[in-house]
Amino acid sequence: MPQIAEALTPEGRLAIIDDPATPLDIMKLKPKSISLHWEYMFTRSLFNTVDMIEQHRLLDRVSELVDQGFVKSTLTHHFGTITAGNVRRAHSQIESGQTRGKIVLEGF
Repeated sequence: MPQIAEALTPEGRLAIIDDPATPLDIMKLKPKSISLHWEYMFTRSLFNTVDMIEQHRLLDRVSELVDQGFVKSTLTHHFGTITAGNVRRAHSQIESGQTRGKIVLEGF
């Protein structure tokens, strides 16, 4: 965090999309009046926010960008429907330590 705070300009913005591995000392941001923004994909649906339709619009836009080839999926394996065998297969792949990208199982 000290290096991030140092790199940010005064009155800058910091966005976080994942949980940090260690506690965040946000006091390092105070002298520069840095704003901290936490993005969580499910906030709108969890709290039924007034702008909940925006999540739909965002996902539609991302799917358009994927379809147009501007955004590439990290999908590398599609193991089909969820069965005990396919779950074992996916888990084995992950345990190998050789997995790159995402593994998909479907059919909930």
